[in-house]
Amino acid sequence: MNSGNSSGWNIVRLDDIPATPWRNGGGVTRELAMWPDAGDWAWRMSVADVDKSGPFSKFEGIDRWFAVLEGAGVQLDVAGVPHRVTSAEAPLFFDGAAETGCELVDGKTRDFNLMVRRGSGASRMVRVEGRFSETLDAMKTIAIYAYKSRATVLFDEEVLRLEPATLAWRTVTGSAAVRVAAQGALWMEISA
Repeated sequence: MNSGNSSGWNIVRLDDIPATPWRNGGGVTRELAMWPDAGDWAWRMSVADVDKSGPFSKFEGIDRWFAVLEGAGVQLDVAGVPHRVTSAEAPLFFDGAAETGCELVDGKTRDFNLMVRRGSGASRMVRVEGRFSETLDAMKTIAIYAYKSRATVLFDEEVLRLEPATLAWRTVTGSAAVRVAAQGALWMEISA
């Protein structure tokens, strides 16, 4: 994984990560970040290009967040419950072990996945369309993925600027104020 470090931030550009084809031929995944390591991760962030409809892989013991970044969206069937997910809607949270089918709404999509091993802490993912702020007061891993526009992140007094298709993540050990400005980004938190 190619990543840079800027004042505590780990920076990963999508274009620097090789695509791994799916076994079923339905798309490719780029694994942007895994912690603590690729072999035994507590959390994983990735971008998938979905070329055709089909089942999702099962991940036992994993909580999963899913957000459409580009394309018309998908119709997911998670354990028999339908969910329509588009780039305008909130990310979907579901059990990674659930039987999940994916139907493309109108052509290919690009999607973001956050997977968190159960017991590794609570997590959340929200879209940033404009401005977002959060005050942190406990140990957490935070991440911002800029996808549609540049993103500006103010972490206390430190300014970080992200180009589209770039992930920034870091672990916060104390209190901090974070503000994000973007017209297309994802904010993620994982409790430590």
